[in-house]
Amino acid sequence: MTATKHHVTIKGVKDGLVFVLDDTCRLTDLLEELQHKLEKTHHKILSGPLIRVYVNLGKRVINEAEQEQIRELIGQHGNLIIQSFETSASPALPPEILPSGIKVITGIVRSGQTVTHEGNVMLLGDVNPGGSILSTGDIFVMGSLRGMAHAGTQGDEKAIIAASYMRPTQLRIAGIFSRPPDEWGIDEALMEFAYIQNARMEIDKIYHIQRIRPDLGKG
Repeated sequence: MTATKHHVTIKGVKDGLVFVLDDTCRLTDLLEELQHKLEKTHHKILSGPLIRVYVNLGKRVINEAEQEQIRELIGQHGNLIIQSFETSASPALPPEILPSGIKVITGIVRSGQTVTHEGNVMLLGDVNPGGSILSTGDIFVMGSLRGMAHAGTQGDEKAIIAASYMRPTQLRIAGIFSRPPDEWGIDEALMEFAYIQNARMEIDKIYHIQRIRPDLGKG
């Protein structure tokens, strides 16, 4: 008799819980099992103090609407607070957009942490509120940028900052700071990038990047 495969595994870690979600099944099956575990088999974890939740998606790539479905399911239980989503999927950027010699790192930059790098850097993961990522070159975040990012730290005003989900607490390129978030005009769940134009930071969709940086992808 074949044992039933679990699509959702909940593990305890030092600072909360990790929800490991199967990346081979249908998302609808995954959501059904997640709801069942939260309401039936694991309901005891919902009655205690606030718990941080880290969602591990494996190699699954989800869009913003699907991420919101998971957030709603977990978030309807008041003491579970989602800190981040992690995926090991390959970057969804076409190679012509990426600068040459880019350093790829994985993980989550959590509150109180700072990641620094010489040159261009790509983070496969999220930058949480209170976390910072700094680079002398360009910064690409293949995840949610909810903390602070500073590109061109040595004065390079041609540097850019790109993120799959751009909701930072602050952006900085060289010595120029971003405008307040409510002035950015971000209203879509599309990858965007920040750049300097006429001594002012601007935000645009990623597919316009080569208008600003025609050098990208030329090695």
